[in-house]
Amino acid sequence: MKILVLTGSPRKNGNSNTLADNFIKGAEEAGHEVVRFDSAFKNVHPCIACNSCGMNGPCVFKDDFEFVRQHIVDADMVVFATPMYYFGISAQLKAVIDRFYAINGQIHRPKKAALFMTYADTGAAEAAPIKSHYEVLLNYLGWEDAGQIIVPGVWSAGAVDRTDYPKQAYELGKNIK
Repeated sequence: MKILVLTGSPRKNGNSNTLADNFIKGAEEAGHEVVRFDSAFKNVHPCIACNSCGMNGPCVFKDDFEFVRQHIVDADMVVFATPMYYFGISAQLKAVIDRFYAINGQIHRPKKAALFMTYADTGAAEAAPIKSHYEVLLNYLGWEDAGQIIVPGVWSAGAVDRTDYPKQAYELGKNIK
């Protein structure tokens, strides 16, 4: 299986990146081909709704999104890993998702997806908007949810290491089919 992991944390050792790391380790051990795109460390221009791409063509911006374009079309699975930033997906990852517009016609096919989300608060209600966005995106694209790991109560880098969630991410990667 070809898997594209999209991360949104600007902290290299951040909690959501730790989940991505563990998922990748498990998936690679299971023989899957995994590529990773750390959006916070890349240059991805926000979509400007110019519609030059026609939802299925070249974007006017020639930036690091070309890597995503190259790998997402053939991917069997896409993983989204993000911290909650001011009650939403990180801006860096959101810019990548918005650029899906230019390849809309090519990615509307069955794929699996997973969501890894970390946040400092502990209330489940705070996680609902990101989970809802993810679920609406999957419904629109016709993708199947293969798992969600939602981690409350982690803010400082490394806090997730004191939980069982990295193991859960590893197991999801190891057992994905």
